[in-house]
Amino acid sequence: MTQSLSDLSDQILQAAKRAGADAADAIAVDGTSISITVREGALEQAERSEGIDIGLRVFVGNRQACVSSSDTKPETLVQMAERGVAMAKEAPEDPHAGLADPSQLASNTATEALELYDPSDEPDPAALQEDATRAEAAALRNAGVSQVQSASAGYGRRRIHLAATNGFSAGYARSDRGLSCVAISGTGTGMERDYDYDSRVFQADLRDAEEIGRIAAERAVERAGAKRPRTGAYPVLFDERVASTLIGSLLQASNGSMIARGSSWLRDAIGQQVLPKGLSIIEDPHRVRVTGSKLFDAEGLATSRRAIVEDGVLMGWTLDLATGRKLGMPSTANAARGTGSPPSPSLTNVALTQGQQSRDDLIREMGTGLLVTSMIGSTINPNTGDYSRGAAGFWVENGEIAYPVNECTVAGNLREMLLTIQPANDGREHLSRVVPSLLVEGLTLAGA
Repeated sequence: MTQSLSDLSDQILQAAKRAGADAADAIAVDGTSISITVREGALEQAERSEGIDIGLRVFVGNRQACVSSSDTKPETLVQMAERGVAMAKEAPEDPHAGLADPSQLASNTATEALELYDPSDEPDPAALQEDATRAEAAALRNAGVSQVQSASAGYGRRRIHLAATNGFSAGYARSDRGLSCVAISGTGTGMERDYDYDSRVFQADLRDAEEIGRIAAERAVERAGAKRPRTGAYPVLFDERVASTLIGSLLQASNGSMIARGSSWLRDAIGQQVLPKGLSIIEDPHRVRVTGSKLFDAEGLATSRRAIVEDGVLMGWTLDLATGRKLGMPSTANAARGTGSPPSPSLTNVALTQGQQSRDDLIREMGTGLLVTSMIGSTINPNTGDYSRGAAGFWVENGEIAYPVNECTVAGNLREMLLTIQPANDGREHLSRVVPSLLVEGLTLAGA
């Protein structure tokens, strides 16, 4: 299969050259996905998809265009190449577009060492249904659960091959296995919902279905009787399940595409303190059995470990080739792309320095405030960092959880918020984004 994708990529590159392209790159993707959902012990939905997609980017001088297709017949590849070249000739010139120099290309492309693909057999749909059914049944054993909204199990695998006229040609395979359960407590206007899930590269690493259902139920029952908290300025503890969204706002603001547009609240912040001293954000694309890992990016450049923030100081932007050229900087080998679009900067695996205290320690330390366990909506001003999000969770009094809360808004400014964060030690190491629970001082709560 991998060889056929290699051949397919080579065929369309040759077609692009014959059609008049000065240079080109291609991506071919072969994938299968299965999703099973049960409700009330019966199969509610079953989906399966599979197919091959191919994307082509062509260059005519400094002009570029992208075309894609799920039809890989030879005549279609020729038509794609001709259409792409015709589109490129009409596109505006972009002095920053272009392939990597051959000297920049990755030499190590043996992705098998990262263990991103489970070689075991594709799970039978009946086995997936059984896992989802077990999760639902475990949730319903909790007397406080009125219903299970959904219990789902899924499997996916993809093989990807990248090739370009600069000589790069390499591919890799990925797989994933997931299981989730959403439980509801209460009835009518008193219903509250919560969930648990797990997603892994290898089936053998997936948590047990009954554990996922049990935890989803416990979380939903804990939220029963939620009410709006008081309004005012209080410390807010972002639970590990949502804390990555806070760090995600910093990562998005340090993406080179936003910097190049001048629309980031971090646009002048390289070399400045953006987190408390002692905290770093490290990107490591070579972690084994982690979904975001890769040895090379979508432009064929070798990936490497780097500090985005070191000892609280912002070290640089996340860049692909074109964005780096716009900013006069080298690529950080963070190009990602789909079949229908050119590369753009995107992160692989990131981890925030973990703290010494547990989440419970931080709850005791915060005294009175809000523990946020779920968030909805988002209003973030990309230029100023002003932040406002709907939240739900638990009110904390005298260092102890007092009662569940919902229908409140948490607001502040990201630049100020991030300078006060205090991390717990509960980040999950198998995730692509490892961020522990985060305590933030003095946010504004809009509640009752």
